[in-house]
Amino acid sequence: MASISTTAAPKRRTFGELLNSDLRALPVVIALIALWIFFATQSDIFLTPRNLSNLLQQSTVVGMMALGLMFVLLVKEIDLSIAAIHGVTAVFSAKLIVDYGFSPWLALPIAIVIGAAIGSCSARWVNWVGVPSFVVTLGLGLALNGIQLLLLPATARYALMGTGVEYIAQTTVAGASAWIAWAVGLILLGGLIFSGVVRRQRAGLEVSILHSVLLPLLGAGILGALVVLVLNASQGIPLPVLIFVFLLGIGGYVLGETQFGLYLYAVGNNDEAARRAGINVPLIRMAAFAIAGGIAAIAGIVASSRTLGVGVFSGGGVGGGTLLLESIAAAVIGGVSLFGGRGAIHAALLGALVIGTVQNGLNLMGVENEVRLIVTGLLLVLAVSIDKIIEKLTGQQSF
Repeated sequence: MASISTTAAPKRRTFGELLNSDLRALPVVIALIALWIFFATQSDIFLTPRNLSNLLQQSTVVGMMALGLMFVLLVKEIDLSIAAIHGVTAVFSAKLIVDYGFSPWLALPIAIVIGAAIGSCSARWVNWVGVPSFVVTLGLGLALNGIQLLLLPATARYALMGTGVEYIAQTTVAGASAWIAWAVGLILLGGLIFSGVVRRQRAGLEVSILHSVLLPLLGAGILGALVVLVLNASQGIPLPVLIFVFLLGIGGYVLGETQFGLYLYAVGNNDEAARRAGINVPLIRMAAFAIAGGIAAIAGIVASSRTLGVGVFSGGGVGGGTLLLESIAAAVIGGVSLFGGRGAIHAALLGALVIGTVQNGLNLMGVENEVRLIVTGLLLVLAVSIDKIIEKLTGQQSF
């Protein structure tokens, strides 16, 4: 009698396992929705198109900083100098434009390259000497604060009105142009998703078209359309928001579809195993720090455009101020592990929105800045605590 062979159906993952992997962002999304509902009940202004546009603009700088920091955290390092890089590159570009007559088209790229170079030098020192990145970047940040003060004029401020830099913050994409931007973004996202599906199929993995392609595209399309509708009801999509979305797209592609992205996660999970597998660990670290420095410089340019100038306050002031702490908090709240090897690109967006929502909502309620700092700190502790609770309940190590 011929035997009948049966293939066992793949084991379905439990909700806890999904929460520890694919649904890792769910607690953050729920918290964000809860915050929006709370502030909407406290202020009639909160959900108006103009205020939501302001909220998004307020979140872009911290979001960019968190995005750059995410690359460093993925390789199990920390960069405490990103706020100082943010400030010193913004002041340096302003000095080139105001004192030396450089075109912004030349001065701003120079500042970004300098930011990336500073970041890579930090990693070079960590790799060469073996000093922990915490100490190296802390010292570097203080040194950069001093250089920033030396670059400033006697008035301690460079005004950027009339230089062309102000157009970065003042430019909006409205009407049909905003919908074209939405369509282009959706097409690019579709290409990114399709590339991932093809890669998994070639690896012999089972792929659900519904869950892997259609639902993500549909969700992103609806969410993007709602954002465009709301922003068009105000003044359109601010250019800083588009810059942030562009950086998120590039970062998502790098982390999800390139060998370099795979190496970042490998180094963060186990650098010794990565080294034995032939990965150039020091080079990967240098690249991660360089990306963080370059993105911090971009955030500095955007911030200087919004404030129409640079000064002692740029980069959060001496020591990084709240900007450094909010950038770290945004990355961690969004779901990036402080211990390396875990974090998705949406972490920077979600974390920045949480920080921006708290700041915007409490300002509308007339709450003092001290309370906002307390709430942000508590949210950071709560986010990490929830992460550890999920780890214990699922029996899987998240970081």
